[in-house]
Amino acid sequence: MKIDVLTLFPEMFSPVEHSILGKAQEKGLIDITYHNFRENAEKSRHVDDEPYGGGQGMLLRAQPIFDTIKKIPSKSPRILLLDPAGRKFDQSYAEELAQQEELIFICGHYEGYDERIKSLVTDEISLGDFVLTGGELAAMTIIDATVRLIPDVIGKEVSHQDDSFSSGLLEYPQYTRPYNFRGMMVPDVLMSGHHENIRLWRLEQSLRKTLERRPDLLKDRSMTEEEEKILNKIQAESESK
Repeated sequence: MKIDVLTLFPEMFSPVEHSILGKAQEKGLIDITYHNFRENAEKSRHVDDEPYGGGQGMLLRAQPIFDTIKKIPSKSPRILLLDPAGRKFDQSYAEELAQQEELIFICGHYEGYDERIKSLVTDEISLGDFVLTGGELAAMTIIDATVRLIPDVIGKEVSHQDDSFSSGLLEYPQYTRPYNFRGMMVPDVLMSGHHENIRLWRLEQSLRKTLERRPDLLKDRSMTEEEEKILNKIQAESESK
């Protein structure tokens, strides 16, 4: 995957050069390039200006963004604008972006953008109902969530298939050595070696956690017959208490 990032602060992206994402770049699985669009500003390197009609704050000017993107060699990229008014980012969105060959991120600052910048973009994306000081942290989050889904980035595809939200459910509890840690034991089913019982226990735990913490995820979920049966059991237990 080829990723280009338009930002006034390329140095903020140092975390992307480490850990799994850094190794993915070393392997040639992803290629990330940062473009400081201030370098393409015609007006004395000014990238912002006052809004027409008055108002608070400054807006990013269209010219530096347009000219920077024009210089990026690309075929048919998804161009993503980080904007609080955009489509909310989630796991299914990450899975969608992971299928792309080219992504371009536009990271803004100040009060907002000249509206004409949006004529360039294919996606306006928001991390949630809050506002950040700039688009860099949001871009890093989206890049991390997306790139880890690319084959061979993590190592084994199954490594992320059971992640929270990948299946539409929250992830089941997990344990490692020692079996007895300060009186807290690993559930016996995980020590049994019985793969089917372990699978059923994990599914029940995922459903139980999702029902308790994120019941909204279950509303539009297409449940299997097995999941319906387990969920009914959990709800019956809850009602009997």
